[in-house]
Amino acid sequence: MATNPTEKPRHRIVVVGAGFAGVQLIHKLQHPDVSITLVDRRNHHLFQPLLYQVATTVLATSEIAWPIRHLFRDRPEVETLLGEVIGVDRDKRTVQLDDGPSLPYDTLVLATGSRHAYFGKDQWEPYAPGLKTLEDATTIRRRMLLAFERAEMEPDPTIRDALLTFAIVGAGPTGVELAGTIAELARHTLPPEFRRIDTRKARILLIEAGPRVLPAFSEPLSAYAQAALERVGVEVRLGHPVTDCGPNSIRIGDTDIACRMIIWAAGVQASPAAEWLGAEADRAGRVAVRPDLTLEGDENIFVIGDTARVQQPNGDPVPGLAPAAKQQGAYVARVIRHRLEGRPPVAPFHYRHQGNLATIGRRAAIIEYGNFRMKGGLAWWIWGLAHIYFLIGTRSRFAVAWSWLWIYLSGLQSARLITQREQHRR
Repeated sequence: MATNPTEKPRHRIVVVGAGFAGVQLIHKLQHPDVSITLVDRRNHHLFQPLLYQVATTVLATSEIAWPIRHLFRDRPEVETLLGEVIGVDRDKRTVQLDDGPSLPYDTLVLATGSRHAYFGKDQWEPYAPGLKTLEDATTIRRRMLLAFERAEMEPDPTIRDALLTFAIVGAGPTGVELAGTIAELARHTLPPEFRRIDTRKARILLIEAGPRVLPAFSEPLSAYAQAALERVGVEVRLGHPVTDCGPNSIRIGDTDIACRMIIWAAGVQASPAAEWLGAEADRAGRVAVRPDLTLEGDENIFVIGDTARVQQPNGDPVPGLAPAAKQQGAYVARVIRHRLEGRPPVAPFHYRHQGNLATIGRRAAIIEYGNFRMKGGLAWWIWGLAHIYFLIGTRSRFAVAWSWLWIYLSGLQSARLITQREQHRR
């Protein structure tokens, strides 16, 4: 089809990353004068707050992830590319892909997220996988289920005890949620299914270098969460950092504990976006941005989500939460619309905190919003409704709601398929 030579060229926007920030930006930026290219290393958008439920056999992968192309199938101005960005040429205004042509842009939005960080001990990663992607979740699920299977056949009680020891490093929301769910799996779901071992004797360790679990919550709710974890059999270790991780053990301070399953939930590191831009980054790799979320010295580049260090008026950084990323995506969409339409600049970004939520197993949760606090079973139902509301599509909402209701009533978790074997180690 021939192009009208008098037609005004569209403003080219390249968005790198299909997480909460990038997807929200595109949803909010529907404008006749733009063309949008979305690039991601994976072909799906992931609802990361429920990723731990895939890792612990509660949900299937398809219930918390959706093909990116499907999300924007009705948006002809949006092009989706599966590829990995390796650099940005700010002078030429292009984005370099590892396997494909460079992408020219008029406006670039980097929303590339973060991954788990080992505080300089990257050699621990093979033994202590983190939880940021579907691949991470299925790896953890496979290793956890294989640990029970191998323990069932292990004649040596010392090795059997090590196989039934599960260590979670980091007592933030992910660590607490993992520990509680694994404990309930071992205590309630699996016992009738094994004949040689008593899965209720599994040892679940939650290890935190700080003085309490869930430090983002108030002390009373943190204490409640710890007590709830201990009631379901989780052993909480506070005030002692992990000093080593290996294939057969974990070291806490100076104490070695035989352990074949370690999950890392202790820290995050931003993507290499700062390196692509030649920009300064903080210790977590986040790029400092201006109040309108643009890169210092380049108003054509926005950095949002976990990739950016956004300063609040009180000096604290905006937390790396899904609501914060979505707010930033919507804000940048508004900034771009104002620019295209010649309207006055938008006021600086202002983060609206929507509260903290965390669940402890299938019957208890905690909620904190300003001075409002709630804990227990009712909080669990509110936590569930809040998460279902933000899922994409009626089918996903129905599937997750049904899975949770079934587990709540029966205590049975059905997503327990081992789809890939790993080499057995003794």
